[in-house]
Amino acid sequence: MQGEPALPADFVHLPYANPQAPKGGRLSVAFQGTFDSLNPFNLKAGTTAQGLSGNIFQSLMMRSMDEPFTLYGLIAQTIETDAERAHVTFRLDPRARFSDGTPITTEDVLFTFELLKTKGRPQQRAAYGQVRKVDVRDAHTISFDLSGTDDRELPLTLGLMPVLSKKHTDTERFNETSLEIPVGSGPYLIESIRPGEVLTLKRNPDYWGKDLPIHRGLFNFNEIRIEYFRDAASLYEAFKGGLVEYRDETNPTRWLTGYDFPAMKTGRVAKASLPLGIPKGMTGFAFNTRRAMFGDVRLREALGLMFDFEWVNANLYGGLYRRTKSFFDESELSASGRPADAAERALLAPFPGAVRTDIMEGAWQPPTTDGTGRDRMPARRALALLKEAGYDLNNGKLVARDSGRPLDFEIMVTDRNQERLALNYAESLRRIGVSARVRLVDDVQYQRRRQKFDFDMMLGLWLASASPGAEQRGRWGSSSAQQEASFNLSGAASPAIDAMIAALLKADSSADFIAAVRALDRLLLSGFYIVPLFHTPEQWFAYSTRLAHPERTAHYAAPLFGATLDTWWRKAP
Repeated sequence: MQGEPALPADFVHLPYANPQAPKGGRLSVAFQGTFDSLNPFNLKAGTTAQGLSGNIFQSLMMRSMDEPFTLYGLIAQTIETDAERAHVTFRLDPRARFSDGTPITTEDVLFTFELLKTKGRPQQRAAYGQVRKVDVRDAHTISFDLSGTDDRELPLTLGLMPVLSKKHTDTERFNETSLEIPVGSGPYLIESIRPGEVLTLKRNPDYWGKDLPIHRGLFNFNEIRIEYFRDAASLYEAFKGGLVEYRDETNPTRWLTGYDFPAMKTGRVAKASLPLGIPKGMTGFAFNTRRAMFGDVRLREALGLMFDFEWVNANLYGGLYRRTKSFFDESELSASGRPADAAERALLAPFPGAVRTDIMEGAWQPPTTDGTGRDRMPARRALALLKEAGYDLNNGKLVARDSGRPLDFEIMVTDRNQERLALNYAESLRRIGVSARVRLVDDVQYQRRRQKFDFDMMLGLWLASASPGAEQRGRWGSSSAQQEASFNLSGAASPAIDAMIAALLKADSSADFIAAVRALDRLLLSGFYIVPLFHTPEQWFAYSTRLAHPERTAHYAAPLFGATLDTWWRKAP
C-alpha cells in the first residue's frame, strides 16, 4: 500500500511458512453455529461455511500477513500500475486452472468482476463500481481504468478479487444460498457436506499452484474436517474428547480454570498464548442511530458511562482484559493519548466541532469506576448528560421531557456469553432508570436482523488491520448507512467521516496515511457510536500435540493461523 514489498521478486517462501513442513494426515477443526451455503460472495454470506476462501476459492493475488498491506502474485503472475495508480494490469499465470482442469482466463476474471459489481457484497459493489473501464487484451491480460478515483488502495482491492468459473457459476441464482459443490481453483476440493453440521475438504492432487513460492509450506493436510456445534459448551467438550484438534479460546474463565482435563495432564493437548501485532480493533455495544431515540450524541455518551469495565473484568473475566480506548488501539494509528498534530488538524479544519476538544487533545479516556459495581460518579455524570439531552427521572424511570416516553430498548445477542455481558450492562442501566431488555436469538435470526438493521443495540466487532482502507466505507461511510447487509451497524453518516476515509485512501505517504486514520479515530470516538468494551493483547489457543506450527508467526495476522491452520502440519507418527 505504501513503500516497497518486503520480499524480493525471487522469494522462496513466506517468512512465516515452513517450506520443509511434511504433507499428509487429517485435521479436525470446529466452529460454533451452522451453515446453509457454500457461496461466500453474496449478501447471504453470513451463513456460509468456513474454510472456503483460500482453500477452494483463490484471488488474483495473495496477501502476506507479515506486512501491513502487501500482495504477491497468485493467479496473476505479473501486475503493473503507475505512480498515480490510475490503472492496473494483471497478467494471469498460464498454468492456472480450475479444479475441473479448465484454464483460468481473463474471460473468467471479467465475468467475476461484473457479477460481484452487481450481485456481490456491499463492499465489493462499492469498490468495483469505481472502475471506469475494463480492457481485456488477450486470454491472459486484463486492465482496469481507475482514473479519477483518488483511491490508491483500489489496485490492491482488485488484486484480492476472487476468480470464479464462468462455466460453473449460476448467475441467476447467485443471490441465493446454495449447497451446490463449487468449482474453484484452490488446493482443496469439497469432498462431502452434511448441511449445517460438517464440511470435509480433500487435497486436490492436481492443484496447479502447489509449487508456487507463495504457497510453499502452506496447506499441508491431506484432509480437513470442519464441524459445527450449536453452542460453545458442546464444542469445548468435543475438544476435550479429542474430536476436535484445535480451538481458539475466547472465554477467560475457561482459559484460567478449564484446561485441567486428562488430555492436558497427559500431554496430548497443550495450550499457548501468542502476542497479536495488529492494532486492537473495537468490540462494543453498537447504537443503531437509525432509531430516533439514539439520535443525540449526549444520550449515547451517557449510556456508555454506565458500562462498569472494572467490575466486569474482575468478576466475570479474571482481570485478563484491557479496556479499549481507540478503534486502532495499541498502534501508531490510534489517536488515544496523542494530541492531534498539524496534519490532522488541517484535515479536520473544514468540520469545526466534529471532534470534541478532549479527544482532539488526546485526553479522553473511557470512564473508570471503583470496581464495586455501585460507583455513583458515572451515574451522576450520565444523568447530567441525559438531562441536557431532554430526559428526566420520573418515579425511577428515565423519560423524555417532550413526550413522556420512557427510554426502553432491546439489546440483541446471539450466545450465552454475550447474554451474560448484556444482562450486566442492562442492570447498570437500570440504576439510572433505563430499561434495556436482553434478547437472545439464534444464528439465522441474528444474521437476518443484523443485515436489515432490525435492532436497537447489538454487540459488534470491528477488527482493525495495520492498513485500514476501503472497508472503512462499509463500516462508517454515509453511503453504507442504509445499504442492507453493510457493516455500518450504527448507521454513521457524517461528511467529516467520509472525508477522512477519502483522505486515507488517497494518501501516498505513511505520514499522510497515519494522520488521516488518527483523524478518523477521533471522529468515531467523538460520535460515541459504540460503547467500547475490552480486548486481549494475545491470542489464546489450545491444540493437539500431534500438530505442529512454525515458531515464527505472521506479525499482522488475526487470527494468527487462519480458519484451517494454513501453516500447520501433522507430526510423523
